[in-house]
Amino acid sequence: MRLNTIKPSKGSNTARTRVGRGIGSGLGKTCGRGHKGQHARSGGYHKVGFEGGQMPLQRRLPKVGFRSLKKADTEQVFLYQLASVKSDTIDLAALREARLVGRQVKKVKVVLNGTIDRAVKLSGLLTTAGAKAAIEAAGGSVE
Repeated sequence: MRLNTIKPSKGSNTARTRVGRGIGSGLGKTCGRGHKGQHARSGGYHKVGFEGGQMPLQRRLPKVGFRSLKKADTEQVFLYQLASVKSDTIDLAALREARLVGRQVKKVKVVLNGTIDRAVKLSGLLTTAGAKAAIEAAGGSVE
C-alpha cells in the first residue's frame, strides 16, 4: 500500500449537487426549490412543528403522566427474600450476587413482607420502620 493510492471506499463520498446550471441539468432556474414562498428564499425557515399558524399537534394533545428518572436505579426487596442471600452481612453487592437486584441499581429499600428467622446485618440499604423492627427482633442489625 502506498499513500498516493489511498482512496475512500466506493460509494462513501458522493459528489456535491451543482444547481442552477441550465435546463438540461434538471436543477436549473429555481434549483429544485419550486416557485416563490418561504422555502424558495435564502434564510427562509420555520420552527420545527410549525403548522402555518394552526395550533400545532404537540400543543393540541394533552400532557400525560410522569416518568421518573430514578425508577431505573432504585428497587425494593422484601424481607423474606433476604433469606436467599448467603452472607450474614447484606449490602448492595450481596443482593446483586444473589440476583435480587439488577446491575444498574444504586439504591435498595427493604420492605416488610414475610418474615426472617436468622440474624442479618444490613449495611448501606434503606429500610422501612416495620422491616427494621423485624430484623432487630430476629437478632440482626441495621446500619
